[in-house]
Amino acid sequence: MILNKEPQDLFDPALYANVRKPLAEAETLPPWCYTSERFYKREVERIFLKVWNFLGRADRIPNPGDYFTLTFAGVPLIIARGDDGKVRAFANSCRHRGALIAMGEGRCRAFKCPYHSWAYALDGSLLSAPSMEKTANFDMAEYGLTPVRLESWGGFIFINFDKDAPDLLTYLGDFPQRVTPYNFDDMVCVRRTEYTIDCNWKIYVENAKEAYHIGTVHRNTINRYASAKSAGYRVQDTAGNYCSTFSMHEGSMALLKGDAGFPVISTLMGDLRGGTTAPLIYPSTYLACTIDCAWYLEIHPLGPKRMKLIHGALFPKNNLARKDFEESVRNYYRRWDITTEEDNVACGLQQRGLDSPFALPGRFSHREPLVRDIDNWVLDQVL
Repeated sequence: MILNKEPQDLFDPALYANVRKPLAEAETLPPWCYTSERFYKREVERIFLKVWNFLGRADRIPNPGDYFTLTFAGVPLIIARGDDGKVRAFANSCRHRGALIAMGEGRCRAFKCPYHSWAYALDGSLLSAPSMEKTANFDMAEYGLTPVRLESWGGFIFINFDKDAPDLLTYLGDFPQRVTPYNFDDMVCVRRTEYTIDCNWKIYVENAKEAYHIGTVHRNTINRYASAKSAGYRVQDTAGNYCSTFSMHEGSMALLKGDAGFPVISTLMGDLRGGTTAPLIYPSTYLACTIDCAWYLEIHPLGPKRMKLIHGALFPKNNLARKDFEESVRNYYRRWDITTEEDNVACGLQQRGLDSPFALPGRFSHREPLVRDIDNWVLDQVL
């Protein structure tokens, strides 16, 4: 008897009524939410193509002509810094017959299509279109690259495919005020690490916002200095499309117990000098802001059972001038590499279990309030 069977009426709200209950009574999302192609396509349509999506730091392309390419939620994109210093996003599709016009990352003075040599300026305007002089009513001004909305805050890049969506700051609500003391404009991303993981994007997001797993998955790492019991991980009140926790602990959350690091960020006061603020911007951007640095998890959906994770390491600019920076930063990398791999393995195991024909919804612990909130936010969009 197959218990985990995707229903025909997949988007009937009645199927999800138990997820909507208070935490002590609620069930987890049905397993098909993590395995169904139909559910995933609805998430792309109603979440990723509608909201502000995080695409890393603007310091990845610091100079005019710098660019990088990616495919996000199935859409090929170019992110480029123009001659005017402005960062822009474009659909990576030639306006002639649709070929990709750029791949990878680098620096250029213009983009040239590898198929028929149409060329585009860094602001997306069409510079040249060979052999189009006999084409009737062809106006080059009407055939620039298709722009995609891009806005920045604190050195972070966000894109939105929906021209009618509210602006980024409206979407973020009071998030910028909450993390102002960390002074992200003064931080630099010193390392980006990419992973491809065989799990649904929601599994990783949920994992990022609960401390219940720390005693098991991270028992020899994070649990030694910031266990779920000792650090508290209290849920913060938020206004905007994000949720957040704060935890108190000794030393930096970004170091293993006993490892040396950098001084406390000078702009932090009070409790912030002894703990970590950890917001999750919906749908899939996690930030951890601790006493001496910050890091982000940038999650790209690749299908119902696959995702890309990008880990970014952020430090105040003045740390980079320290003579001991290269030596000391290795302690942070070691901690992140170990704990990220621990999470990657755990999330992969969860996906494999949810694929079982006998998988059923579970129940929430009192340590998982934000997992329930995340799941209900998803349902609010998808249904």
